[in-house]
Amino acid sequence: MLQSIGYLKDFTIFTVLKKIVYIFTFIIGLTFTSVAQNKITGIGDTETKLMRCYPIPATTVINFDFQRGYDKSFTFQVFSFIGKKVYEVVNTPQRITIPLDDFYRGFYYYKLLDKNGEFIESGRFIVVK
Repeated sequence: MLQSIGYLKDFTIFTVLKKIVYIFTFIIGLTFTSVAQNKITGIGDTETKLMRCYPIPATTVINFDFQRGYDKSFTFQVFSFIGKKVYEVVNTPQRITIPLDDFYRGFYYYKLLDKNGEFIESGRFIVVK
């Protein structure tokens, strides 16, 4: 009889601890979920970007327009997903149109640099053929 009472005592302590762990895990999960949902990622937020690229996905041409902060001394570069530079414009115009005849299907990244070569902005686009 005494052994069964000790077993029940251990079982209830284990059950209580198990419930505490579940509740703690649930609270942490809710916290991380709410932080992730409230975090501003900048994806799709064209007001914060200097450049806007369209259409996405691109098939024949891709256009880049300056939304704000245009400076002719900027350098604009495009890289393939493996990091190879495939396009570059020094002293960029207000609008850049790139024909995609020599581009393969896939992801590409663009980078905008100031006249000193300092990073200003980057983004990505998809080429679909």
